[in-house]
Order: sequence, then C-alpha cells, then structure tokens
Amino acid sequence: MTTLLIGPADKTVTITVQQRTWQTPQETFRLLVPIDLPTVFRPVAPFPGISSVANQTEAWDHVGPRRNPQFDDGSQADEELTEYTAGSSFAYQLTAFTNVLSRLAAGVRGEFNVNPDGDGTLIRWTYEFKALPGRRWILGGPFAPLWRRYMVAALARCVEVIEAEESRGSRPVHLTR
Repeated sequence: MTTLLIGPADKTVTITVQQRTWQTPQETFRLLVPIDLPTVFRPVAPFPGISSVANQTEAWDHVGPRRNPQFDDGSQADEELTEYTAGSSFAYQLTAFTNVLSRLAAGVRGEFNVNPDGDGTLIRWTYEFKALPGRRWILGGPFAPLWRRYMVAALARCVEVIEAEESRGSRPVHLTR
C-alpha cells in the first residue's frame, strides 16, 4: 500500500492552473492520463523538461503504477499514481528528486481534475509541495511564480495534444472557442 506524502496536518505550498478545451470530459480524460510526458513537459527556464520516462511497467490507469521521469539536466524523480477516479481525476506523488528540488521539498502531490464546462471541459491541475523544514518560504515566495509559468506552459501543451484529436476525426471543427 502506498504511503501518502502529504497528510492533513502538513502545511504545503499549493499552485493551481486551469485551462479549457472543447473536447468532452470523457475524451479529455482518456487523452490526458497517458499523455507523452516529453511532449508536454518541455524546458521553461529555469526548469528542465522531461526527456524520457524510465521503469514504467504498468499502464497509468489505476492506483499503484510507478515510473521515473528523466529530466533534460540529467536528474530524475520517483513518481507513483496514488489516486485514480476514471473519467474525472487522478493524483500522483513525486519524491526522491535528484535536482535542486531535493533541497527544497520532501516531495510533491500533483492532481488533475477534469470537469464539465458547457460543451467542453475545464482541466484543473494542482501541484502541492511539501517543503523541507525552513524552506516553505522559498517555495511559496520566489519559486512559486516561476513554477506557475512552467505549469501554464505544460497545461497549454496538454490541451494542444488533446485538441489535436480533432484532426483525427473525433469531432467536427469549431470555428469559435
């Protein structure tokens, strides 16, 4: 059984971004869960992108699978899928960073929520950092706007991938969004 990184008593630094897509929630979720990490997590200074994923032996479609995102700068992290509600949300935790985050955070809980929004979908992505002692002010201060910028860029690329299904005939072209 997975030991969750963050508990009710933990004081964390939370950053949330969201974006809309015209795709249905079901289609958005279906495409988002297995998304190719190197395609959407590209470098946004000062953060590296993801160059590959190692050690993933199970589909990312239930609680329990693990993998190791490999970053452009040669670092990596351990990732585990900790929550999965088909069609609506999934959460994961990242630990054992081998980059600068290892000196700032014990780990991160990430969560994607896919919610109906008119004829489309609102995707909400949250990163919750569990700071190491005495480092919460760094994560909540100078680090947060830089990380938010990284998340905004990655989520925009997720939506591009999700909406690219249009060219494969999954939905008629919309002229307005």
